[in-house]
Amino acid sequence: MRTPGAEPIELRDLARELYYPASPLMRPDPLALALSALQRFSSSPAVHRLGLYRPAQRLARAVVREGFRVGTEAGRRFTAARALARPERVGPASPGDLFDLNLTEEQQLARELAQRFANEVLRPAAHDADAACAPPADFYTRLDELALSALAVPSALGGAATEASVVTHALVAEDLARGDAGLAVAALAPLAAAHALSRWGSADQQARYLTPFVEPTPPRAALAICEPRPLFDPTALSTRARADGAGFVLTGEKSLVPLVGGAALFLVAANLEGKGPRVFVVEADAAGLTATREPAMGLRAAGLGRVTFDEVRLPERALLGDAFGSVDFMQLIDLARTATSALTVGVAQAVLDYTIAYANERHAFGEPISHRQAVAFMIADVGVELEGMRLLTWRAAARAEQGLSFHREAFLARALCADKGVEIGTHGVQLLGGHGFIKDHPVERWYRDLMTLSVMEGGLSL
Repeated sequence: MRTPGAEPIELRDLARELYYPASPLMRPDPLALALSALQRFSSSPAVHRLGLYRPAQRLARAVVREGFRVGTEAGRRFTAARALARPERVGPASPGDLFDLNLTEEQQLARELAQRFANEVLRPAAHDADAACAPPADFYTRLDELALSALAVPSALGGAATEASVVTHALVAEDLARGDAGLAVAALAPLAAAHALSRWGSADQQARYLTPFVEPTPPRAALAICEPRPLFDPTALSTRARADGAGFVLTGEKSLVPLVGGAALFLVAANLEGKGPRVFVVEADAAGLTATREPAMGLRAAGLGRVTFDEVRLPERALLGDAFGSVDFMQLIDLARTATSALTVGVAQAVLDYTIAYANERHAFGEPISHRQAVAFMIADVGVELEGMRLLTWRAAARAEQGLSFHREAFLARALCADKGVEIGTHGVQLLGGHGFIKDHPVERWYRDLMTLSVMEGGLSL
């Protein structure tokens, strides 16, 4: 007996439709027994007779979605879905004739989506995620609906990128950080890895590692640049790589790496003997790689940690790019600094918004404390410094988008944001007085995030 118009739930077809659209490869089903049982259950006449067909269908979809989500990250294997004749690149944006800070329609739409996600998902979850030092359980389910990673994948590979969109990505990073910087880093870390693969990856690397980013469940990935030592200089790396036969051997340690507990892929900066700084694509299950959770003072929701490489053997294809010197390492650092600056601007904007509202609502001696000159001037200083930080960051992003030199602009934005970001966080705590030191108000968390962003190098890129 079958409900008119209702068909049995073919779970394998459903999984293929949901997770591997138009893919020439279908991975082995890790949930075969469970799916088979659900299929028999959903096809049973009793299910339709009792009116349970729709609930069974929803259950099946949930099992498939969650099962493939967990199974994919736990045992993801990167294989080339198809051979590429050449790597696909995204060209620079066309420079405008006029200096114009107005946003395009696409940029405005991207900002609206990012702001809604920040307000509805990130801000409400920020307190608990900071305490747990990890994103909430449903975070990636909500994040995958945005398909952020596809923004870095060229349209020829199934993504959404047709030209460089560094400004748009900087705007998105700023708005997400306004909701919560730690969760913003967790959301944008895979996008940074996809950007690097799109810009510099060889055809084989793009086929193997970049195309999975357009799947409904993209891999978790992160850049690993920063090292655990004072006054870290990204051009003087302690992590070493040496050529060995047909591959490389990687040794060293990285810190402040996002998503160490769940990342399937790391893009690791290392000093290649005789060649200088290079980037290596390292799968998380490589022998000799150890990822350890190590929460920092701030950005705790990003799942920061340390990654150690103990004589990790890598194949020749692990070196990012087609040949030695094909990766512009300094450009990667400049893009990472621009991304960190955008995050700092977003957190500083959150501090400004919150302290204005607090100063207007908090009364002392019969009037709002915003009427006191010391309070009003401090808030005004925050607003002035914030606009300078934002303009420098946008300028660096705009020049990067147009393919122009932006090393100077990225350095200036990074220097100003690191300095003034900490100052703004300090002002926020002072403006709330005793309330600035307790977790009932988010300002203490923003202060910690700004302190961590001031010393963070890499982890994100635009």
